[in-house]
Formats: sequence, C-alpha cells, structure tokens
Amino acid sequence: MPTHTELIDSLREHMHPIMPENTMAEAGRKALLPDFVSMLEHEAGSRTGADIEDVHDMRVATRRMRSVLRLLSAYYKPKAIRPHLRGLRRVARVLGTVRDLDVLIDNLQQYQKTLDEGARAALQAVIEYFDHERQYARRDLDRTLDKSDYRRFTHEYAAWLTTERAARASDSDDVHPSQVRHLLPSLIYEHLGVVRAYDAMIADGDAVTLHALRIEFKRLRYLVSMFSSVMGSSAKEFVSEIKTVQDHLGRMNDLHVAQDRLCELLPTLDAASAAVLDAYIDSLRAEEEQLRVQTIDVWKRFNSKTVQRQLATAIAAL
Repeated sequence: MPTHTELIDSLREHMHPIMPENTMAEAGRKALLPDFVSMLEHEAGSRTGADIEDVHDMRVATRRMRSVLRLLSAYYKPKAIRPHLRGLRRVARVLGTVRDLDVLIDNLQQYQKTLDEGARAALQAVIEYFDHERQYARRDLDRTLDKSDYRRFTHEYAAWLTTERAARASDSDDVHPSQVRHLLPSLIYEHLGVVRAYDAMIADGDAVTLHALRIEFKRLRYLVSMFSSVMGSSAKEFVSEIKTVQDHLGRMNDLHVAQDRLCELLPTLDAASAAVLDAYIDSLRAEEEQLRVQTIDVWKRFNSKTVQRQLATAIAAL
C-alpha cells in the first residue's frame, strides 16, 4: 500500500473539473475527490488535537461525501457505494463526538472569561468534566484511525474514486437523460421543493423540526456547491444565502443540544458550580429564543424572488 502522503499525491493527480457532459456518476466521483483529499490532509491534525479546526474540517469532508453519495445514489449500484458509506460513517461518528465536545468546551471557556474570579473557578469544574470526556473521545478517534479497517477503507475508496468507468452503451434510438446538463436542474428543484415544503412549519416548528429543515438545507447546499463550476456565477450567491439560513438553524440546534446536555449535569454539581452553570444555561435559552423570533425573517429572505432568481439564473447557464 502507498504511504499516506503518496496516496494524497496520487489522488491530486486524478482531480479534474466537472463538465456538463459528464454522466452524473462520473461527476459525482470528481466531486468527491477534493473532499477525500481534505479528509486525509486533516487526519494528522485531528490526531494531535493541537487545532480543533482540524477535526472540524475532517468531519465536514466526511459529511459532504456521505451527502454526495446519498444525493447521487440513484446513479450508482448500491453494492458499489455501500462499503464506502459504511467507512465514512465510522469515521464521522468518532469525529462528531470529539467535535461536539470541542465546541461545548470552547463555548464554556468563552463564557468563563466574562465571569469574576469566583465564578470562573466554579465553572472550571464543568469544563474539566467535559474535557475528561473529550480525552476518552479522542482516544476512540485515534483507535479508529489506527485500525487496519480504516486504512483498507481509504485505499479501496481511493481506487473506486480514481477508476474511470465508460458510459454504458445504448441504442441510438434510446433517448434518455444521463448527463449533468440533463439531470441537474430537476434534481436541484426536487431538493428545493423538499426545503420549501417546511413553509407551514416555520412559525411553530420545534427544535426537531427545525433541525430536520437544516439537514435538508445542507443537502441542497452540497448539491448546488458540487456543481457550481458548471452553473452560472449566481450559483455562488445562492449558496451563500443557503449558508446564512443553515448557520442560523445550526446555531439554534447547537444551543438546544447544549442546554439538554448541561441540564443533565446540573444535579451532580456542588452549589457554586450549579449556580454558575444554571446562569449559563439561561443565557443559551435566551439566545435560542431570540434566534427563533428571527427565523421567520430569515426564511422569508431565502424564499424571496431575488434569491430564487439567483438559482434560476445559475441553472439557465447549463
């Protein structure tokens, strides 16, 4: 097997731009390659933990690849992509555990800086509790990345991504859409339709519903981003609008999840630590409520003619 560095160098040699005339399957492989390279490039940093952004970037790469494989699953044989999805899921699970704790601890530390000396000391017990959890999670991450299963997955996945498949021959009278320029418009609007179906739920949607909407926005964003190079320039503007909504919903979900997790810890703390943590939870609750009030305006902005015209113009370029 090639070394880690040799594998990355080999993958870079196979990176080529997506063309409108590519089949969806080949375009998907081209789209997956940069994210796979990014995953491998951030592996070393994820192991050391020196910069928490390495875990974040490696996790984002795995999530994007899983989404792409699911979005384009109709264009691959299930048995061809199943092992790759399984390998990515294993890596994403351990990365996600570390990342969630990284964010939770970082937010607690930022809040800690705003407190007086006594309150800072009281909150330190909470930070140390979650840091202890993170140490276990990081060891689990290292064990996963050290396993032969992981190395086998990366090399088999690399081979699949870099092996060109000829388009299946068809009868000259058999006309059917197969290329990116044929299929992409309907695929994008299909996912946009799923997003817009949440319209009636925005005003009173609970945390679970809004988190589900965020996932649908993520899939739409990945789809448009993946093919933005063959679409009109306004595709990037549309992706930026999606990111605004996604970040808004993502922050709300992070706040909700953090509250649940911190509330579970409250009964185990001494009085001083519990009081400081309770005040922090109240601040999270207030921010979540403020964001909830703003959600309707964020939703209206996304569904405006101005934003939707960006997508239509980008697709027209195909």
